[in-house]
Amino acid sequence: MIKNISIFGLGKLGASMAAGMASRGFNVIGVDVSKHAVDAVNEGCAPVQETGLGEMIAANHERIRATMSSEEAIENSDVSFVIVPTPSDELGAFSIKYAAHAFRAIGKALANKDGYHLVALTSTVLPGSTRYGLLPVLEAESGKKCGPDFGICYSPEFIALGTVIRDFLNPDFYLVGQFDERSGEILEAVNRRVCLKDPVVRRMSIENAEIAKIAINSYVTLKISFANTIADLCEQVPGGDIDIVCEALGSDSRIGRKYLTGGMGFAGPCFPRDNVALSFIGSRLGADCSLLETNDTYNRSLSRRFVEKLKRIVGVANTVAVLGLAYKPLSHIVENSPGVYLALAMADAGYRVIGYDPLANESARIPLQYRALIAESLGECLQDADVVLLTTRDETFCNLTAADFLQGGNQVTVVDFWRCLSDSVATAPGIRYVPIGRCLDDESAVDRIRRLWTKNADLAAK
Repeated sequence: MIKNISIFGLGKLGASMAAGMASRGFNVIGVDVSKHAVDAVNEGCAPVQETGLGEMIAANHERIRATMSSEEAIENSDVSFVIVPTPSDELGAFSIKYAAHAFRAIGKALANKDGYHLVALTSTVLPGSTRYGLLPVLEAESGKKCGPDFGICYSPEFIALGTVIRDFLNPDFYLVGQFDERSGEILEAVNRRVCLKDPVVRRMSIENAEIAKIAINSYVTLKISFANTIADLCEQVPGGDIDIVCEALGSDSRIGRKYLTGGMGFAGPCFPRDNVALSFIGSRLGADCSLLETNDTYNRSLSRRFVEKLKRIVGVANTVAVLGLAYKPLSHIVENSPGVYLALAMADAGYRVIGYDPLANESARIPLQYRALIAESLGECLQDADVVLLTTRDETFCNLTAADFLQGGNQVTVVDFWRCLSDSVATAPGIRYVPIGRCLDDESAVDRIRRLWTKNADLAAK
């Protein structure tokens, strides 16, 4: 039975995996090129910000340690997971230069180790990367042969930043791309011990697993874009309500409710680039991925369309408060953040803009520099606001009351992109509540739709 694990890369996923595996009884050695990350783990602290990470590392400190030495990690473990960045290049492909660096170090360490060792790549890569880009590095550096001497698998995780530990320990399923049966069996056994429930395990070739990983993420982006399209339609139909429509759609087992909400576009460090990367590999291999290209174009257009809509809603207001600068709740990451985009766009349109986020204030200072203010507290952000844009479903924002919004005056417009505020806020005197995805002017909508069908009826009568 495997007891000793090494994890190469102590970022948000790697550090969370180390903590999660230690909580399930494994002895874990983390490896990173950053002395700060290594020292933090050895001191029982989180090397990065992630929900519950510090507490879990502290609670399982006796089974977690870190090092900058690949040789030490390989010698004292039986399975190694590699979770390093695979950044997008200018064409949209995923670079494997950091993975190759880790594999070279692992290969050199394997050269001096007796016995079988399994290497599992977790970073997101394009099809062919593991077998044809990284496996040769291991064989060249170790002087050994994959199969009899060591194993290799592709083992991506399906997690969301902010809930990495929860998602890691409670996955919908495990995706195992195996070099051979032996490597797949070892990885499956480890996965089953980690999971808090009885997981579904899908074992397949390495290449099929590589496709499946980015295909799943890209399909999720399609659901998001579809929901946003229907949300726009709901705004034009009398009584239209995206939440009611999506509850019906999600009740169909062929569709499902997850990610079918309607709100902001897909954002962050993963979804946009995965969609582009799948399109890239398809175009290079002669597959028609125009659907993915259209999806990316549509998603990029959303923020610009929201700005034009907001200008009509906001009118001559002075101060616009943006609640939510991270790309999602429970995260400090502002990459591709709709909140940051809207803050900058409204500032460029001449409004005074002030933003706030429970975790992302510091991260947002650079992109918002000189163009928008950042409040030190939620109360400060709302104090002088004529208009409030609620761009993430952070619990802190969802629990706001009418009094919170009205503290700076008698009138305020609240634009709720996620329709997450309570009815008491929506109906409060002094608050003009604008829920994106719902029809706001039934009378005008009735007039438009009546004229449409009256015209069609006249044509049918001729």
